[in-house]
Amino acid sequence: MKKSEVVHVYKVADQHAEETSDFLAIEEPLEISLVFGTMEKRVRKRIAVTMRSPGDDKDLTLGFLFTEGIIQELAQVMSCKQLQVNASVEYHENLFEVALYPGVAIDEDRLERLFFTNSSCGICGKASIEAIRQELPPGLPQKKIFVRASMIHQLPKKLREGQDIFGETGGNHAAALFNLSGELLFLREDVGRHNALDKLIGASLLQNIIPLNQYLLFLSGRCSFELVQKAMMAGIRIIASVGAPSSLAVKLAVENDVTIIGFVRNNRFNVYCGKDKLEW
Repeated sequence: MKKSEVVHVYKVADQHAEETSDFLAIEEPLEISLVFGTMEKRVRKRIAVTMRSPGDDKDLTLGFLFTEGIIQELAQVMSCKQLQVNASVEYHENLFEVALYPGVAIDEDRLERLFFTNSSCGICGKASIEAIRQELPPGLPQKKIFVRASMIHQLPKKLREGQDIFGETGGNHAAALFNLSGELLFLREDVGRHNALDKLIGASLLQNIIPLNQYLLFLSGRCSFELVQKAMMAGIRIIASVGAPSSLAVKLAVENDVTIIGFVRNNRFNVYCGKDKLEW
């Protein structure tokens, strides 16, 4: 599956311009539908369209449903598949359908609050302010976890080495899951930072390792409220990022004993909250 395409550009340096080629990250819509209800009365509903990088669509679909609180475990999912439709329809390959087992309870009010989301921001498309602070899962076992500060310094290099599409295009975000020793488990890329995290959480769901309360999340960009909320839905308690966190992201983290580390670069970083989980 193509994840980048070649375009012709004029590169300008000072007063000199030359025609050359460049790579762009591909961005296309993915439509997600949900089938649910009793065996006698099945309902099919389109619940979201997200602008994303093609690839890892099953991870993205399941991760999105999980972080939005539609499903709580993989055992609720009867099937997750790409729909086959008329090839003459634009983006005909970009339709995914998840069918839940009969008897799985669905909060239809929550479905009504889902949204069209673009690649730069997921939360800004939600239908109401009340939908922003969604219900978080019950508290996880509070076994104390620690990471060494020296390990945090190693994360940017390991992340960059795994960013194949970014290396080609410079246009993708990444979310990576590390164990507490600094070993990379999963990495997912996408033009949308929220999609990259949903893909990562979907992959973790398929590997049956959620809750992720014994792992560390590393983000290639800034750390927003929505990303902290999605991470918390999966049980993540330590989040580090190349960029800065927002004020609301830190507030949510403080309220829930989540560690936020920002500006991880050039052997430096800032700890915004939860410094008790770091060993020096």
